Amino acid sequence: MPVTAAAAVVAAAALDRGFAEPPARIHPVALFGRLVSPVDREWARPTLVGAVAAVALPALAAGVAAGSTWGATLVSPWLGAAVAALALFSTTSLRMLLDAAETVVSATADESDLDAARDELRALAGRDPSSLSAADIRSAAVESAAENLADGLVAPLLAFTLLAPASLPLAVGAAAWVKGVNTLDSMLGYRHKPVGRVPARLDDAVMWLPARVSAVLLAVVAGAPATVARVGELARRPSSPNSGWPMATLAVLLETRLEKPGHYLLDGGPEAPDAATAARGVRLVSRAGLAAFAVAGVVAWF
Repeated sequence: MPVTAAAAVVAAAALDRGFAEPPARIHPVALFGRLVSPVDREWARPTLVGAVAAVALPALAAGVAAGSTWGATLVSPWLGAAVAALALFSTTSLRMLLDAAETVVSATADESDLDAARDELRALAGRDPSSLSAADIRSAAVESAAENLADGLVAPLLAFTLLAPASLPLAVGAAAWVKGVNTLDSMLGYRHKPVGRVPARLDDAVMWLPARVSAVLLAVVAGAPATVARVGELARRPSSPNSGWPMATLAVLLETRLEKPGHYLLDGGPEAPDAATAARGVRLVSRAGLAAFAVAGVVAWF
């Protein structure tokens, strides 16, 4: 079991590197999003509906993923590893995040024409880019890269890693469950959507550890592990109890200011990031993501 779990992690990392994402028409997360869509409307009892969705939909995703892996394992342990790798590839994302962040940062090179950068940012960060300066756009790209490192990679990988020594199907199910929780939050967890209140609180609880693990990974790959002990005050400035940790850590490591105007300021340095600093931030996220895969593979092996 440890060997096949480690092989699944290695294969998932290779698939991410080679293909970035499964085709949209068959992407399990996209299919899961279609299940969530009918929930996203007005309800007479929105909190109850949100609670039922938060319990049932991620559990369904976990059951399908775990059941598929278990069935494949009955045929052959290596077939089970292959199905686990595909499931883990579907629930994690690194290359697409890095490509999007790099594209946004590169597009800010010509500060006299930022329309392309603003257009590219729409796919990466959930904020209106129409009035953002070049520095604001670069800040948003770096913030989103740090936050999505935790949400899109470390969280499902961590869930997989914790259960892999016990059961490969359960590990795959755990990764799918975490991805389901995070997807529910990304679709429903807004203040103006009462149905998203319970999914948002559940996501806060699930992401508590991955956010802090992501901060540690960023600090370690930068060669400054003690940084995490110094970012607590900055990390608490965003309204989210979790996203501030990887973002604040990256701000301090880069010695730069990351800011969402009107919401928070992470002043790890005196200046907003220039293009070189933002690019260095994306490279740190890349190294932290590769480290996450490596650690998951080693832990799964043993």
